Amino acid sequence: MPITHWPIAERPREKLLLKGASNLSDPELLAIFLRTGIRGKTAVDLARDLLSNFGSLRSLLTSSKSDFCSYKGLGPAKYAQLQAVLEMARRHLGEALQREVSINSPEQTRHYLHSLMRDYEQEVFACLMLDNKHRVIIYRELFRGSISSASVYPREVVKQALADNAAAVILAHNHPSGVAEPSQSDIQITRRLTQALELVDIRVLDHLIIGDEVVCFSERGLL
Repeated sequence: MPITHWPIAERPREKLLLKGASNLSDPELLAIFLRTGIRGKTAVDLARDLLSNFGSLRSLLTSSKSDFCSYKGLGPAKYAQLQAVLEMARRHLGEALQREVSINSPEQTRHYLHSLMRDYEQEVFACLMLDNKHRVIIYRELFRGSISSASVYPREVVKQALADNAAAVILAHNHPSGVAEPSQSDIQITRRLTQALELVDIRVLDHLIIGDEVVCFSERGLL
């Protein structure tokens, strides 16, 4: 039965307008993005098939262009549309973070860094440069490494922080494995960076490890 024949309260778009996006299931949200189904399947049916095929919403959203477009009902136009939606979401989080008077919402910082760094296939080390009121100046990715490690040079971090006129920094790097537990080398490089930045009066407020979850050094007592 076409979605237009469903009760109004059960149609994804109308349900979103009546109850809000948070009340929709993953297939319902995806159906709104898809807009139309294919022969013999409504947009909701197609959405369920896609989620089953890819395994999860996240796997679908982070799939490669070739994998995404290989599925019937999808194509380059839909892929481009999806990438635009994802990028708008990232920019929205970034703008919201930069509008803050200061970094007083650790959860927002977690969400922002997680959205940027979780899906990298190699390890990336980044810094949030902050002013003396802990407002975000800029997000910078400074080093990239193999899947298992990244070479981080304290001198380069200090040099960039000074160039950005930062008074404080939040360090971050991802674990492509998804396991966010700090390693001994993570702890050691954090100490080296903290000591190097202290020499030029720049504070390290935190170090976040991005995996399936986010681990903060400050909450673990590792700073």
